Amino acid sequence: GLPAAAGNTSILFPGFNVTTTCPASTTALAPQQGLLTCEAVPGGTVTYTFTASAPGTHPYYSGTQGDLQIEMGLYGALIVLPATIPANCNAGYHTLNGQAQSFWGESDFRLAHAAYDHPASCYDREYLFQWAEMDTRIHRQAQAQVSAKAGCTAGANGCSLEVQTEPYHPAYFLINGRSMPDLMDPNFAGEYPHQPYNGNPHIHPGELLLIRTIGQGRWQHPFHEHANHVRILARDGNLQLTNNATPVAFSSGLSGDTGVTAPGLSGLLMFNTDTTPGESFDGIFYFTGRGLNWDPYGHHAPAAGTTAGTSASDPYGDASATLSCTPDVNGYNSGVPTAINFMEWCQDHYKPVQVAPFGDVAGGGPATLPDPNVFTNGPWYSGTPYLGPDANLRGGTPQCVQNALTGATTPATNCTNLNPANLQVNPASERGWAFMWHSHNEREITTNNVFPGGMLMMLLVDSREFVIDESQ
Repeated sequence: GLPAAAGNTSILFPGFNVTTTCPASTTALAPQQGLLTCEAVPGGTVTYTFTASAPGTHPYYSGTQGDLQIEMGLYGALIVLPATIPANCNAGYHTLNGQAQSFWGESDFRLAHAAYDHPASCYDREYLFQWAEMDTRIHRQAQAQVSAKAGCTAGANGCSLEVQTEPYHPAYFLINGRSMPDLMDPNFAGEYPHQPYNGNPHIHPGELLLIRTIGQGRWQHPFHEHANHVRILARDGNLQLTNNATPVAFSSGLSGDTGVTAPGLSGLLMFNTDTTPGESFDGIFYFTGRGLNWDPYGHHAPAAGTTAGTSASDPYGDASATLSCTPDVNGYNSGVPTAINFMEWCQDHYKPVQVAPFGDVAGGGPATLPDPNVFTNGPWYSGTPYLGPDANLRGGTPQCVQNALTGATTPATNCTNLNPANLQVNPASERGWAFMWHSHNEREITTNNVFPGGMLMMLLVDSREFVIDESQ
């Protein structure tokens, strides 16, 4: 389907034994033998056959004029699923996460319940990211030459592109074909007909996120996933295993789940994940809020003589402000998957974020928040407890909360109109954390040297009642 002047094209499938038939040319549309593989001529076809012999995430891309055709976008991802799923991937926390998703109306959009036939490759949610960059000069030259040679006969003298692809100076840095801030627009947004998927992964606390990543461009991109390290499972579909002959026991971590045994993983925990051109990796990421030393759900002890989790237990009628947290053997609140604070880290339950808060939570806490009359950064600043409905509202002073609930206009003591002190900005169903995921190459988080742009996206950790819609 390429213009005649663009010439032949082909596909390479690294890591697979590919067969194809490329007979001697007999017609104008017959396949042509190229330098690397059989090529399709403009308007023609060629067939490749191979067995998907290795599970994992694999790239495919043009094997013809790669410096130009891959730059112009002829690349993609091939995902091979494991033939068998380890038993522990359908037990323990994974089953409970599935129950929680179902309760809140979410569907299971995983391609499989494990990335490999290994018990440590289980996951609860997955996203695919393809890194690339673009030199606008190459694209302008290609379009100008295609337009100038429109209608020429494929293969005829002069009917070919002669685009200079070096020196290479990319100005756009892309994730799934989009550049920040376009990355944050909805999937399949009409203004990006050829870049369907955005770069905003969503998870709930306690879910294991499988990251599938491919470097499809010419540059290596050091990508930093804030909030936790990424455990590398595999590279180019090759599971990273130890040489230790003694199998290791893997389980979901819950009592009663004996799990299975297998060789241990040897993949690194990476602060920055390296995305080498042409290479793919699969990695596991998760976030629970464990170890923050404050309650990210904004809980406080119920009123005396009341039962936790009831409207009467909170002076402002917010039952979720006093939910209980019963630790399992690993310290997480996993007993009730339908709870808003399912998988909360119970050790920090009821702990306030401020050393001396104005509000209805007793003192104690690891931080002193800035005075909102002196320092604010938009409606939020780092450290605000807002995971869960109304957490920001009840994080204010009692006087401010009463004003917000009753609509009173008379300012109360210690009450300001600056967030996050009092007002509820987001709809009640939208609470969470936003962690920046971005390249650690400063130039790559700009678009034509304009920030924010380029290789920059957000991981959104949503409270349980926020429904993550992955139907597209």
